[in-house]
Amino acid sequence: MKRGEWISSDLLREFESEGTNAHRLCTIDNGWSERFSADVLISFRKDAARDRLVKELQAWSELAQFHIRRVFGRFLPRKSEEREIPKLLSGNAGESLTSTVTENHLKFGIDFGAGYSVGLFVDQRENRRFVTQTKPKRVLNCFAYTCSFSVAAASVGAQTTNVDLSKKSLERGRENFALNDLSTDGHQFIADDVRTVLRRFERREDKFDMIILDPPTFSRTKGGAAFHVERDFEDLIAAALEVADRGAKIFLSTNCETLNDRALERMGWYGLKLSRRAGSFHRLPSPANFRPGTAAKTIWLTLH
Repeated sequence: MKRGEWISSDLLREFESEGTNAHRLCTIDNGWSERFSADVLISFRKDAARDRLVKELQAWSELAQFHIRRVFGRFLPRKSEEREIPKLLSGNAGESLTSTVTENHLKFGIDFGAGYSVGLFVDQRENRRFVTQTKPKRVLNCFAYTCSFSVAAASVGAQTTNVDLSKKSLERGRENFALNDLSTDGHQFIADDVRTVLRRFERREDKFDMIILDPPTFSRTKGGAAFHVERDFEDLIAAALEVADRGAKIFLSTNCETLNDRALERMGWYGLKLSRRAGSFHRLPSPANFRPGTAAKTIWLTLH
């Protein structure tokens, strides 16, 4: 076990003291390990990486005095259509696949049986913290998934509009609100294509002071319309800027492996050009123990 690849006991205690028990534990070549309360999810591209992480996890947990309930494994395929739900590697198979984790004292539901993703992307922790620090008033959360950004925003008094194709994901978003004793009154949950909703809001002249744009690399609506992040993100950014207030903050994020940080910023600049708006960009520091290329590429755009 190489020193520095697994988080230290001090950092583990620091996470817990700030009310966070969902975070990255280790990153190696072709894989990583993440904690979700007492459960651990190992994501791997090669079996050798999985086996190494399983072995080192046991040694690390003993040193860190960390009790592991279960260990799940998740293969990282090159194509989205090859994704599978995590498989139980060790622990009691009879226990519920659902649990609750905390991040900066906010609660989120986790489900290891719901699909490839378990419900919370831990690499976005600092961006969610930034939302709470910024304290927006009206947030448009596009591709909202389980609405974690909206929970962060609502916790500081924002009204949120959550858009996602999946009704099940939005229902999990409502459950996340309930976990935090947040009323859904004044919040919208819209199961529809983001592009359709943006056009509707533009016609109604609805405006938001924060917009979250974290699209999948590829998706397809029930009507068959496809979204490719490499091809369509620039137009999506421009469309979102049409419903952004002056001074609004726009969050741009992608997991697409063929797009790097510079490409994401270029897309942002092109979106500004298409919409004839002006703005500036900044990035937040990467979360602890993430290697380059193992977290989503992200950037914040502030309109002038």
